[in-house]
Amino acid sequence: MNRFNLFQPDHPAKHPCRHARIRRWTCFVPGFLALAGMTLASTAAGPVTTAGLLDEMTNMAGMAEFPDPPFTCKQFSSYDRAAKSPAENWFANGDCGQYLRVEDHAGRKEYVMMDADGPGAVVRIWSANPAGTLRIYLDGEDTPVLEAPMTDLLGGGTGGFPGPLAGEYSRGWNLYFPFPYANHCKITSDAGKFYYHVNYRTYPAGTEVASFTASQLTTLAGRIDKLAAELATPGAPPAQTAGEQHPFEFKLAPGETTRWRIAGPKAITEITARFEADDPTTALRAVLLEITFDGNRTVTAPLGDFFGSAPGLNEFATLPLAMTAAGGLRSNWFMPFRETAEIHLVNTGKEAVALTGNLRLTDHQWRPFSMYFHAKWRAQWDVPTRPMIDWNYLTATGKGVFAGVSFAIDNPVKEWWGEGDEKIYVDGEGFPSHFGTGTEDYYGYAWCWPGLFTHAYHSQSRCDGPGNYGRTSVNRFHIIDRIPFTRDFRFDMELWHWHQQCKVNMAVTAYWYAQPGATDGFTAPAAADLTVRPMPEWVVPHVAGALEGETLRITRVTGAADPQDWDNTSAGRHLWWHAGMKPGDSLNLAFPAPADGNYRVLGRFLSAPDYGIHQLAVNGQPAGQPIDFYRGEVTVGDEIDLGVFNLRVGDNEFSATITGANPKAVKAWMFGLDYLMLKPAP
Repeated sequence: MNRFNLFQPDHPAKHPCRHARIRRWTCFVPGFLALAGMTLASTAAGPVTTAGLLDEMTNMAGMAEFPDPPFTCKQFSSYDRAAKSPAENWFANGDCGQYLRVEDHAGRKEYVMMDADGPGAVVRIWSANPAGTLRIYLDGEDTPVLEAPMTDLLGGGTGGFPGPLAGEYSRGWNLYFPFPYANHCKITSDAGKFYYHVNYRTYPAGTEVASFTASQLTTLAGRIDKLAAELATPGAPPAQTAGEQHPFEFKLAPGETTRWRIAGPKAITEITARFEADDPTTALRAVLLEITFDGNRTVTAPLGDFFGSAPGLNEFATLPLAMTAAGGLRSNWFMPFRETAEIHLVNTGKEAVALTGNLRLTDHQWRPFSMYFHAKWRAQWDVPTRPMIDWNYLTATGKGVFAGVSFAIDNPVKEWWGEGDEKIYVDGEGFPSHFGTGTEDYYGYAWCWPGLFTHAYHSQSRCDGPGNYGRTSVNRFHIIDRIPFTRDFRFDMELWHWHQQCKVNMAVTAYWYAQPGATDGFTAPAAADLTVRPMPEWVVPHVAGALEGETLRITRVTGAADPQDWDNTSAGRHLWWHAGMKPGDSLNLAFPAPADGNYRVLGRFLSAPDYGIHQLAVNGQPAGQPIDFYRGEVTVGDEIDLGVFNLRVGDNEFSATITGANPKAVKAWMFGLDYLMLKPAP
């Protein structure tokens, strides 16, 4: 058994970040081994079929060759059509219920989500709130090839689409299943007012594609069930053990670098390791992983971030990457090279770490379509939440395929940090061909839900809470929905935070493949960046003397009034009046006064796009003129002086009566009370 620590260490040298002791191991692997069952990446001559696309869904080797036949991958979504350009409503947020058009069909209205010429294939459908019956029409046929309740189809309740090909994850509904079409595809629902994504491929004209048929769900049932079982346990040890096994075991002291060199042509097919340190959260960020293929350094990332979650050890299992709370790390990325691969680990931290594991190699013939694996990391600290920005995940040039990202954020408040949309530009596009509906939607969940989940293609492995306060780590990997580019690629994610005046820390690791000569916009991280910044302890804010709206007794209400968690409010909550309201309706609350007398009454209220105009009153006496609580986004206002009122000891009455709504407002007439404040007055 060869262990890397059996090789002799070489002389010390310097690392750019600091003085370092360096160990080198050279692993020249002679000859060629036959790898039984090895799947070549490029598509063999013949039509694109449902069966072939199903095979791509777990083919990690296929990621390392540029697609043949080539294709583009784009997205239809319900993004706000008011977003025209960076100079015109670029951060518009009305992302629900936007469709290509509404059609009358067979006596019903159908909302068109997708309409695209082929040859092509749908590869992913997502929704936050699926509604109605989804119908897929192929090749101009008037009868859908598939129709099913959208919740069933995306939730795993439709026969032929078992979990985890379909399923709900932290309130996001995902269907990963290929629907190839020869000429045309249209997707509709007979209900509106929902969020959606449809990711699809388009092949060059003349590419032979065998269109999906409903009968294939029967003829391919065995293959579909086998695929579902594989995707359900992506962290399980691989069934086949062919290839070369190279166990390693070493310790890395502070300031020390370890290096080993592998002779090709080969491909790294799997890296498994157990990581140990006194403080793994800090150490996983402090140990820098660098990989150079054939003289080109294409991987630079902190060890934990590279393995898909950060900071710390967070349990998740996806097809490319996995991590366990006990220190287990796994990579299934397929990494080919022609001549040499050099792997460096640099400990920039202050404590020793230990890694024990195994490197799996296989022989690999470099071909004209072959590509190098890339993984690069960047972080930015203390990023203000206003003005809104597009924060760059990846900018690359050359010919390649985008394969996914892992992302970590430090959020100092409970408010939602990820209202922003993904914007992906391919080969010089002036407008993004992927324009999303929310950061969590891109990662496959919804409604800023803090619940953890793991799936073969995406996960939320950390969300500290309460709410969305603290550290969050998410990832998404594009396998069947990978995005090829031939000249350049840019991925921006909006920083659209509900809190307007805070600062966040963000870190991203991007994964992609590219042919020789590709470039990217990443710079080597400084030693100061390879740290875990402290998070302030969460303290529930409370305004001294406030009569919290959510604690006041409701004496009369139309509709519903309930406490709602909301950041930047006193005690982190407010009283939200909503549901079934109309002009003339009122909310009446009892509030106490400590003694008879005159009091100045102040109040703090919320404003939002669907809030109304309300006449406020104390003990039946109007508090000035009606107040318009419409704002373009949810905001917590400043205190408002409602006037001086004569109050009695014990219960008094506060009321809000709907008088109308701003012309720009959604006509829901809602109202939010943070608190009332009493101050004795002469």
